[in-house]
Amino acid sequence: MNIQVSPSPIPNSNAVSLTSMLDRDDYLTRLLNQVTATKTEGWLQELRQSAANWVRHSIIPTTREEEWRFTDLSSLRKVQFNVETRNFASVASVELDILPEAANSRLVFVNGVFAPELSAVSDLPSGIVVSNLAGLSAVEQEGVQQYLAQAEGAQEVFTALNTAGINDAAVVWVKKNVVIETPIHLVFISVAGETATISQPRCLVVAESGSQVTLVEEYTNREGAKGAKEEVYLTNAVTEVWVGDNAQVSHTRVEQESAEVFHIGKTAIAQARDSRYTCHAITLGAKLSRHNLEILQTGEQTQTTLNGLTIISGKQLSDTHSAIALNYPHGTSDQLHKCIVGDRAHAVFNGKVFVPKLAQLTNASQLNRNLLLSSKARVDTKPQLEITADNVKCAHGATVSQLEDDEIFYLQSRGIDENDARKLLINAFAAEVINKIPVPSLREILLNTVNNLKSLTNE
Repeated sequence: MNIQVSPSPIPNSNAVSLTSMLDRDDYLTRLLNQVTATKTEGWLQELRQSAANWVRHSIIPTTREEEWRFTDLSSLRKVQFNVETRNFASVASVELDILPEAANSRLVFVNGVFAPELSAVSDLPSGIVVSNLAGLSAVEQEGVQQYLAQAEGAQEVFTALNTAGINDAAVVWVKKNVVIETPIHLVFISVAGETATISQPRCLVVAESGSQVTLVEEYTNREGAKGAKEEVYLTNAVTEVWVGDNAQVSHTRVEQESAEVFHIGKTAIAQARDSRYTCHAITLGAKLSRHNLEILQTGEQTQTTLNGLTIISGKQLSDTHSAIALNYPHGTSDQLHKCIVGDRAHAVFNGKVFVPKLAQLTNASQLNRNLLLSSKARVDTKPQLEITADNVKCAHGATVSQLEDDEIFYLQSRGIDENDARKLLINAFAAEVINKIPVPSLREILLNTVNNLKSLTNE
């Protein structure tokens, strides 16, 4: 296999000084104690302990930090989260939306617990492993050990917190030169409990050289068992994707959790020579959401395509931070991120593209387009190019606009009422991203979801 794995940036337990192991943040320490209460064994426990040591000398980010200056986590700190101790994996009230294309190729986790009753992976073709971590053979676990928590950025506080609490993970491993036509559906469902809870989904995707795979990663929520209260919860998710030489990964990530939820997600991608990676990131839910999307080029001639769509209203805050490190020649990246912001909602976009001197003949473009639907909606956008190479083609930009009265009037003159005219224009704005998703049933679901978002219109 041609994927190169660098040593984990998380320090081992012997390398952490006594002073750095002091608990600097009481709130973070309490979260850490919650997620590490259940112990594991062997290499996984060592990995968790190393990450826990890092968390103990970290703090929850504040708006004083440049990367978090528009995203205030003070509301998060007011909630005392607990790990849900009940097993909801077999609760009859958990209903699953099945994508027809992935009816026999899905893994389902409920409150971080693998749900075999809701999963279906028995009919997958040879050459691919789709399993939870506990279901892997000893040999397969040895392979996973080389990649799990080895991506760049593992020392980021929420990523390290996730690693410190790993009990299980969704694993997708595609063998060399294997082409998988069937989409793989990874579903992470949160079910309301009696108290505020925290769950930490973990995904590992390895596409060996010459392979091709399509992934759908979904975060959603369902009503709990009878008598359960509708409570706040925190989802702290991490996904690592390793794309081998000449491999191709199409990845759709959908976050559609309830309006009182905190969602923090990290997607870390390593792209080897001649690989192709596409991400469609759709954000529709959560009171406060943050998605860190980080791409590291580890070989020449990679292609990276990032399509993002954020639709929020009410008092939601959604923050997307992306970083693309193009470290080798002949790399290509194309990023389009759109935000539709209604009511008093607040969208944040910060996209960085790094092109160092060695990355000659790079072609990179980045565009953030924003549609504000009310006078109190807000967006903070900051597309960035950091270029030291001198033979490149790079461009970036951002636009902020509102629905045009002339366009609405034109549609009204054709017999369409004002509210429907607004819907048509909003749907057209969103469809540019949604229509790029390669799973037809998911495209239809998302287009219907956008069409039914009444809070975005004058209804």
